[in-house]
Amino acid sequence: MSYIEDKSEWYEGQGHWQHVPAEQWQDWTWQLKNRITNREQLEHYMTLTPDEKAGVAFAGQKLALSITPYFFNLIDRDDPNCPIRLQMIPREGETKVSAGEMLDSLGEDEHSPVSGVVHRYPDRVLFLVTDRCAAYCRYCTRSRMVSNAQDYNFHPEYEQGLRYIESHPEIRDVLLSGGDPLLLSDRKLEHLLARLREIPHVEFIRIGSRIPVFLPQRITPKLTEIFKKYGPIWMSIHVNHPREATAELRDACERLSFAGVPLGNQSVLLAGVNDDADVMKALVHRLLRMRVRPYYLYQMDLITGGSHFKVDVRKGLEIIRSLRGHTTGYAVPQYVIDAPGGGGKVPLNPDYIEQITDDEVVFRNYEGNLHRYPLGGESTATAPSQDPNYGLIDAS
Repeated sequence: MSYIEDKSEWYEGQGHWQHVPAEQWQDWTWQLKNRITNREQLEHYMTLTPDEKAGVAFAGQKLALSITPYFFNLIDRDDPNCPIRLQMIPREGETKVSAGEMLDSLGEDEHSPVSGVVHRYPDRVLFLVTDRCAAYCRYCTRSRMVSNAQDYNFHPEYEQGLRYIESHPEIRDVLLSGGDPLLLSDRKLEHLLARLREIPHVEFIRIGSRIPVFLPQRITPKLTEIFKKYGPIWMSIHVNHPREATAELRDACERLSFAGVPLGNQSVLLAGVNDDADVMKALVHRLLRMRVRPYYLYQMDLITGGSHFKVDVRKGLEIIRSLRGHTTGYAVPQYVIDAPGGGGKVPLNPDYIEQITDDEVVFRNYEGNLHRYPLGGESTATAPSQDPNYGLIDAS
């Protein structure tokens, strides 16, 4: 396994699976068939903490345990607080439901006119096409549904969903999600994309996927040819920590980019994983190096059993403030809360505006200096100001 470092790369090969022929290791179907899915397999490779043992015992009632061999290699077996380990291995905290937590925290079921379609915004829909993922994030928004550990019994009805989209001309944007759409076979995925491209009012097709992160082997030449054929297909991947930014992920993103797939990243702010300004800056810089634009930083949704991941919103604002002006604007994601109950995404920004009047807006820049910007009105000046500090009120 190779990791992108700031100035160098180092290699670990296939980690615990050195005995596996390289041809099999690079086969995404082999990776799926050999996922770690139970305590016995975990304990073959690592020593679990009591906290993790309790979480694994409960996983079958909430969200299944599943980790691809490729992604498991990123776990530090000697560090219980490894950021990859925290995301992938269940903990006892999943058994506890805190105030405000909900099974369907985003009100998706309430906004679902037909099975698998969530129509929450006027001009776009979420099209849930599977309840399976290559690996299961322990903070998953759809933990009620994916893996079917909670007997949700979701069965996507592709034709019913497509007919709904066809019959609503206001829908111009379709986001394929799940579960993970890239777990579908090439044949099924091409069928969906072809049908969507046949609908005149659908202008914009997106895919939300963590497959490039969990299973970069899935990004095959055949898959990229499908994206070329029906593109542009926009894709949001999901990387939370710099350690996930491997050379394998970089290569997968490059294959997608060269196939004409614009890439963005959606991170979730997670305690002990990325709630640190330096970690976040390293992450967004690595994303840009992989042709991926940092897009959203989510405040974690109010899923049941997720309180041990929750970060104070003020910490999230502090992280955004640490990026704004201190790195390129392309590297700064939009910090958002997806409003509980189906209210949609609401941006959260540090407070830069101090005052707005009819005459001017007064604001602070990234250094904390106070500036003014005049708002309209007739000018009495006879010539443009030559003062290099014009507009600067103070430098605090």
